[in-house]
Amino acid sequence: MPEADSVLHPIVISQVMINFAARHGVDADTCLLGTGITDADLLDGEALVTRQQEMRLVENLLLALPDVPALGFELGLHYSVSTFGIWGFAMRTSRTLRDAVVLATRYLPLSTAYCRIHGFDESGLFGVEMVADGIPRHLRQFLLERDMATGINLLNELGLSGLQLAAVEFRETPPYRERIAALCDLEPRFGSARNALLVRAEDANRPLPMFDPHLVRMLDDQCRQQLQRRQVGGVAGQVRQQLLGPLGLVASCEDVAGALAMSPRSLRRKLDQEGTSFRTLVEEERRQLALRLLEGSRMKLDELALQLGYTDTASFSRAVRRWTGCSPGQYRRDRNPAT
Repeated sequence: MPEADSVLHPIVISQVMINFAARHGVDADTCLLGTGITDADLLDGEALVTRQQEMRLVENLLLALPDVPALGFELGLHYSVSTFGIWGFAMRTSRTLRDAVVLATRYLPLSTAYCRIHGFDESGLFGVEMVADGIPRHLRQFLLERDMATGINLLNELGLSGLQLAAVEFRETPPYRERIAALCDLEPRFGSARNALLVRAEDANRPLPMFDPHLVRMLDDQCRQQLQRRQVGGVAGQVRQQLLGPLGLVASCEDVAGALAMSPRSLRRKLDQEGTSFRTLVEEERRQLALRLLEGSRMKLDELALQLGYTDTASFSRAVRRWTGCSPGQYRRDRNPAT
């Protein structure tokens, strides 16, 4: 999985913070000061922002509301499954809560989480631990509370109120502990060894009400593709930029390695550490571009094959059959029946 810092976030996460601030009397200009986020961005549902921009917004919110107790926890309760688009939908249609946590962790950069998250089993309970050590110190408590409260909301939504939290654990004991307890509707355990949400193991293994086996794999693929599209850093992101830019899809691993000032062996090793390979990246970009061109252009198949770096039309046709189960011509006709 790519580092969270290298993945763009949807603008809706910032919009939730701005709307929350407005309820406390803080205007949008104050929230956006120094972020580089514009009013046009806020109106564009497809806009993406960097984690650095989002963190500046959080800093502005903290400076504007320094005396509001449990500010992060209160904000987290405003995030819902629908806030996170395909990531939330994929969790909602998972078989069980346990499966949903596995999926959520795999594609965590698609969420608003700043904590590292993992599931665990303990004495008849299933827990989700949140580790905040990697968050900048001045934002750590706020973002931990936001992640914990968001987690509570998501658990409640996934179970449609049929799933009960067994415990909420915090390592630190803040001076506003009563406020958190009131917002939680459950007395948290402060001074614990970890920050975690726990449910009974049988609840974690019970089928979720929105489970759809036909959607599970499709949505997993959608999350993977979305994570790739949002990735702006890492070696995989740099390789994609070269393949879609100056070198093109005809480039070899050696060509790309040279452009990135590293040896082919180092490039392969770094991509392996990021859970991918040069061949996989080329295949994914060829597939995405090929299907888009088949649907939206009248380019001849031999021209398409050349554009995508295939040695001949037959190789291109075999690739399309592998991806779609039909020939390039049939794929084009199915999507453009009038042509």
